[in-house]
Amino acid sequence: MGYTILIADDEKEIRELLRLYLENENYQVIEAEDGKQALEILHRQHVDLCILDIMMPKMDGYRVLKEIRMRSNIPVMILSAKDADSEKILGLNLGADDYMAKPFNPLEAVARVNSNIRRFYSLGTSAGVHEKIKVKDLTLDPDACELKKGEAVIELTSVEYRIMELFMKHPGKVFTKQQIYEYGWGEEFIVADNNIMVCISKLRDKLDEEPSAYIKTIRGLGYRLEK
Repeated sequence: MGYTILIADDEKEIRELLRLYLENENYQVIEAEDGKQALEILHRQHVDLCILDIMMPKMDGYRVLKEIRMRSNIPVMILSAKDADSEKILGLNLGADDYMAKPFNPLEAVARVNSNIRRFYSLGTSAGVHEKIKVKDLTLDPDACELKKGEAVIELTSVEYRIMELFMKHPGKVFTKQQIYEYGWGEEFIVADNNIMVCISKLRDKLDEEPSAYIKTIRGLGYRLEK
């Protein structure tokens, strides 16, 4: 595949287990044993996806995630022993694309890496040039995987980007939570998920101070992007 994965975890056994399974899928793997080392690696070399443990010495995973989101929208997966909903919501609010609790199935971890890589990077792999999509003062550039409001770039996670792509391709159309989840996360929607509300809330904050200036809630149906 040629993609480079950074694993940041202070547990050597976890890093070695993930490396074994990821290299078997032809990923290039880099390891960091603490948050500070992870940031140093991210500053000096290219990384396509980052797997972050939360409880790490020198700098925890949440702080690393904040630093990443100040300069990059690469997919970030949280790997943590903390399985409480509040921890998941915090991670998603800070810009994580996925959250896995320890102990985990390494095959599931690889499947989630594959899903996040496919969702984020497949957008720019098709031949030809994609036209930019414009709605109001928003411009979506599929080739650069970038959203602008006026001339200002809005930093998005891969999931947020996919949701905005869905909305901007069909402005004014109401999408159900199921449709949004399956397009944004690339997984089958089974039950109600707070991830959708958290993601929509984050998008609204990034787009405008007025909550429904762009994305409007249609009670009992879903959401739509205002034309």
